[in-house]
Amino acid sequence: MNKNVTLIEHPLVQHKLTHLRMRDTDSKEFRELVKELSGIMVYEIFRNIKIKTVPIETPIGPAVGKVIDGDIAVIPILRAGIVMGEGILQMIPTARVGHIGIYRDPVSLQPVEYYCKLPSNIEDADVFIVDPMLATGGSAVKAIDLVKEAHPKSIEFVCLISAPPGIEKIAAHHPDVNIYTLAVDPELNSHGYIVPGLGDAGDRLFGTK
Repeated sequence: MNKNVTLIEHPLVQHKLTHLRMRDTDSKEFRELVKELSGIMVYEIFRNIKIKTVPIETPIGPAVGKVIDGDIAVIPILRAGIVMGEGILQMIPTARVGHIGIYRDPVSLQPVEYYCKLPSNIEDADVFIVDPMLATGGSAVKAIDLVKEAHPKSIEFVCLISAPPGIEKIAAHHPDVNIYTLAVDPELNSHGYIVPGLGDAGDRLFGTK
């Protein structure tokens, strides 16, 4: 396992991931599971976020609390990353949001950028790029390239299922970026899909083909 990869293997996560993978899971349940899993992942992906102490007043009297110290930005890769972003925002509603549109050419399997809108002034932000699948790694590396142009404080890549080629590609191009995933599947097929994976995440999320 690459040293920059955190594999989240909590029993509840693995239970929900199993239902996510199932062929008979319909779009409604699939979307709900993606949101739930993304929200659960926040506990791990925020483990190293800095916090600060602040004075507060409880109904009984003064106290000292702890809050996140700094700016958080969540950047979904369109289109499948949108639902993951929603799950994270349910946990961290103050996070700022950007979007990166990338599709994979079906012949060359190379990433093609068609949209990029990032939050302004993210130099002091911890950025989380989210996409359900890390397969070839082309889209992930391209998204990281685009975000790095804004010079954020840190970048983390968050996915549900990954495969060795994608992990190795991020490690080769961006060794400073940590990867958080729920599973590392063994291989890709000839079309660049993760095996066994869960199919096309976008189509399953939105009921398209």
